[in-house]
Amino acid sequence: MLATFLIMFREGVEAALIVGIIASYLRQTGRTRLMKYIWVGILLATLMCLAVALILQFTSQEFPVQQQELFASIIAFIAVSVLTWMVFWMRRAARSIKGELQSQVEAAIQSSDRTGIALIGMAFLAVAREGLETVVFLMATFQQNVGIGAPIGAFLGYAAAIAVGYGIYLGGVRLNLRQFFRWTGAFIILVAAGLMASAVRAAHEAGVWNLLQDLAFDSSNVIPIHSVIGATLAGILGYNDTPSVSELVAYFGYLVPTMALFLLGGNRKPSTAARPS
Repeated sequence: MLATFLIMFREGVEAALIVGIIASYLRQTGRTRLMKYIWVGILLATLMCLAVALILQFTSQEFPVQQQELFASIIAFIAVSVLTWMVFWMRRAARSIKGELQSQVEAAIQSSDRTGIALIGMAFLAVAREGLETVVFLMATFQQNVGIGAPIGAFLGYAAAIAVGYGIYLGGVRLNLRQFFRWTGAFIILVAAGLMASAVRAAHEAGVWNLLQDLAFDSSNVIPIHSVIGATLAGILGYNDTPSVSELVAYFGYLVPTMALFLLGGNRKPSTAARPS
């Protein structure tokens, strides 16, 4: 539940941040009449994401069991790639996103013959990108049979993101974007590491990966996977009480270098020559 809440909240905040900045700029410059184009873009992107989710869900149900495991493995690998790209991209973009968006909005408005299409496109791309990333992650999560808590967490995260977006629009919410995306990004990398291990496990069950299948350890007597704590850790971090060696290698092989790059890469200070005088 916590993992799906945080992913939905962060993804939702990314979309709400972009849409909120655009809408707030229109309001501050007396152009609220153009807000209808923003809503059209949001609606179109939402419908597209729902259609993609339904297509993936119904398609996967038609597969035989072994192919379902292969599909789950592929989706999990894609989710890991998407989540990793997301946290590194937003860490770089957070510092300058407001100024760049306002410049793009002003440029779109100045080209009066294409104002509506440009604003629809900006809102559509903002919501569609985050929405498709979320669809992939939720598909990978739900296929792990994590129970009713996962969709509840996703819904609560979505609702919280909407509230933040509305606050950004009104100007009453001020986020420290650097810290927000830093700490949520670190947590998402932990979630992605669990997805990486589950992708390897599903690939083995699909019969396409059979290396390093010796039992790494057995903690079923300490924290069984079906206990409350075990199920919680499984839903958040991809915990397995009897992992194979390949799952453990995949987990730490992804987690250690990715977390190091994420936490240390953001601490580089600009050189003296690059600083403004």
